[in-house]
Amino acid sequence: METTAGRTRLAILVSGRGSNMRALVAAARDPGFPAEVVLVVANRDCEGLDLARGEGLATALIDHRVHATRADFDAALDALLKSHGVEVIALAGFMRVLTADFVRAWEGRILNIHPSLLPRHPGLDTHARVLAAGERETGCTVHLVIPEVDAGPILAQARVPVLPGDSVETLAARVLEAEHRVYPQALARYLAGLSATGG
Repeated sequence: METTAGRTRLAILVSGRGSNMRALVAAARDPGFPAEVVLVVANRDCEGLDLARGEGLATALIDHRVHATRADFDAALDALLKSHGVEVIALAGFMRVLTADFVRAWEGRILNIHPSLLPRHPGLDTHARVLAAGERETGCTVHLVIPEVDAGPILAQARVPVLPGDSVETLAARVLEAEHRVYPQALARYLAGLSATGG
């Protein structure tokens, strides 16, 4: 699973601002980081794609609206990833549910970050649900992707306090800071483990 330079070929998938993508790209600038970002893919024109272009990275837009089915979109994505020699995928705010067939084809090679302490609060609107539940702690989770959404094996978590007077926006900002720290760390540890086991 390694490139000739000893680094795994990573694709990052985005749909929005790309802040987690930026954290991964920054980590990968270190020659000692076990992955190199070889492609950034978006399903719509977005700030994340613009940021990737500004970093001089290879980028691609696969507009989901021009594909009749999820399977068609995923087939186009699969072909693109393979054409760039991608070995591992990091989802970074990618707002598409990948089909079970795609996930199985890339089993063990797709990571995602979710803004809650899974298994609590899978899905969307996590911060609003944390506040509505009166919880005193939340956080983020890096996990492997399986066909069931937000249910894959957990690789790392970071805990974040819920403060009195928190709004969705203030809580989201605090969790996002934790995401930027834990995602590159978790990816590096996971890839090191794969390398050690010959994965």
